[in-house]
Amino acid sequence: MTTTQIPTAVRTRDADAPSKPPRRRREGAAWVFLSPWVLGACVLTLLPMAVSLYLSFTDYDLFNPPKWVGLRNYTQMFTEDPRYWRSVVATLTYVVIAVPLQLGLALVVALALKNMRRGKGFYRSAFYAPSLLGTSMSIALVWRAIFNDGGTVDNLLGTGGWVNKPGWALFAVALLTVWQFGAPMVIFLAGLQQIPTELYEAASVDGASRWRQFLSITVPMLSPVLFFNLVLQTIQAFQVFTPAFAVSAGKGGPADSTLFYTLYLYDRGFVASHMGYASAMAWVLLLVIGAVTALLFRTSRSWVFYASEGDR
Repeated sequence: MTTTQIPTAVRTRDADAPSKPPRRRREGAAWVFLSPWVLGACVLTLLPMAVSLYLSFTDYDLFNPPKWVGLRNYTQMFTEDPRYWRSVVATLTYVVIAVPLQLGLALVVALALKNMRRGKGFYRSAFYAPSLLGTSMSIALVWRAIFNDGGTVDNLLGTGGWVNKPGWALFAVALLTVWQFGAPMVIFLAGLQQIPTELYEAASVDGASRWRQFLSITVPMLSPVLFFNLVLQTIQAFQVFTPAFAVSAGKGGPADSTLFYTLYLYDRGFVASHMGYASAMAWVLLLVIGAVTALLFRTSRSWVFYASEGDR
């Protein structure tokens, strides 16, 4: 044979096979489907962020054109504004109190629901219901009435109105966050159900107590879920606004004890019309949340256990 002969079956299969669209055409189709998200991200997120960054270096009062002042807003924030540092302290105190209490309560309830045989769906829905309400103004106002003078807490404990005491007002706001533990509870419950029961059975045979099983099996196997909840709730805690606004009537009182960072940012931007200063505060908050999140990811290497890593 002088020429290469191609079998008839091969030629027929190649002719019947559908031709693949060019790579550029496939990429074009992908960008068409992604375009709404890309357009929304640029117009609703990236562009406002760029404008906010520019305004943070200006003196802008919402009524007159912004005037470039360089780093003056940042200098004033860190060296000349004592209320700014009080808002930082109040926010950090809130984060340290609210996040561990919320996650601890969510984990305890999830552990109780895991071993429940009857009414599990009802109790899961009941505990999750407060999270559906969110931190709306109506719920925050009800919470203020409960902890105000003559409210439910005052009538039961005789401690007076928490919202009027500098040492207790912040705890009243933190309890509102702790009360809405439904979302992390559901995530914990899903993680607990993924832990193999064989591990607990083997530990029981070896004589391990319930507490030892919790420390040696539950905590390591649940650590990825715990880490996820920790990052999510920490970010949300830094941005808390509505409860403090409602409890303190928008003033951060008493004695700036509930002057959270976002509440003071709102006061500077929309009450005092110092939008340039408020923009600078917003960017500092963004950087702090990013740094805290990065720190959590950094430390997670020493305490978060992934099953795939144990199989290596």
